Amino acid sequence: MLKNKKIILGVSGSIAAYKAVFLLRLLKKAGAEVKVVTTPSVSHFVGNLTFSSLSGQEVFEGLWNENWSEHVSLGTWADLMVVAPATANTMAKMAHGLCDNALTAVFLAARCPVMIAPAMDADMMIHPRTRKNLEILSGDGHIVLPTGEGFLASGLHGPGRLLEPEEIMERIELFFSAGPLKGKKLMITAGPTREAIDPVRYISNHSSGKMGYAIAEEAANLGAEVTLISGPTNLTPPANVHFVPVISSEEMFLATQKVASEQDIMIMAAAVSDYTPAEVATQKIKKKSDNMAIELKKTTDILKSVGQNKRPDQVLVGFALETEHEKDNAKKKLLGKNLDFIVLNSLRDKGAGFSHDTNKVTIMDREGRVQDFPLKSKQLVAKDILDKVISLLEKTIKTHETSL
Repeated sequence: MLKNKKIILGVSGSIAAYKAVFLLRLLKKAGAEVKVVTTPSVSHFVGNLTFSSLSGQEVFEGLWNENWSEHVSLGTWADLMVVAPATANTMAKMAHGLCDNALTAVFLAARCPVMIAPAMDADMMIHPRTRKNLEILSGDGHIVLPTGEGFLASGLHGPGRLLEPEEIMERIELFFSAGPLKGKKLMITAGPTREAIDPVRYISNHSSGKMGYAIAEEAANLGAEVTLISGPTNLTPPANVHFVPVISSEEMFLATQKVASEQDIMIMAAAVSDYTPAEVATQKIKKKSDNMAIELKKTTDILKSVGQNKRPDQVLVGFALETEHEKDNAKKKLLGKNLDFIVLNSLRDKGAGFSHDTNKVTIMDREGRVQDFPLKSKQLVAKDILDKVISLLEKTIKTHETSL
């Protein structure tokens, strides 16, 4: 799978830099052509002779040597750039476009996808600025890998450990694998929306976003180019997706409108508020009486809007969460909003719906097929949903070929 693939291995100054040596060996063993780029502090942990001997290539380590302009040629040479380990300092520079060493210069010149494997102490990993930098990098479309959790060099126990070389290797192989959704663009909405009442209060619902995030992760694993538009959740965006955070239903509507026409697949899993306050108070509303009335107005029907503009070659999937007359209500939504199929879950089913790690769904399509699934993890439910999407895409291709 990696034979003759051109990979830049970027190494920054971390105690975990020794793992980059083992990753380099795995890449070379798999047949990849690897060029190593380092930050100045890497030499405190691993010498350049080790990297150059294993890669068979000279290490690019500085901007003031005779090969100072190599970042330009490297930027157009590679099929993938992997930064492992990526320290908090290096990621901060990457997130904000700073360029003061060979690695950040290559990063800014790179025309290929970039995979980032963070490594740092637990306190640094959970710091708000680090979390924001990770969000920026993920939002820019870079593949940000998770970290392991355990004992760290500082003696602390927590997140921040660099993934093992074998785990990073699996992610690299997955990137180059030709999954059934390779080349397809997929947009998914997830989580709740929040409709402001005043600067302090809002209207929302119990959606955790877990189902949408599971679908986004599985779709990326299958090779899709994923755009995840998410309301506020406590979840970390999956690796290898373009993450678009929103808060209100109006923000989610605008975000979907911006990218919907470019998509092959659109999965609308978000629990969008149906109503929003007609007026938002500019100051906190004080408690003055025993009763208070808030006038609400309808929000824009995002799913209906997307359905009205859907092309025949696009697949549109909706979700329905019902408490009564479940299948009848889901069927009305399926037909009324021009969906290809709808995923129904009921709050009557134990272990299904909001906040659970499991779900029990029924898939209903336009041809009248109804498929009931048992209670499963949301990761397995995501596979079922995407299997249905893939079958519809294959049917569309065959129909097109027949018409020709």
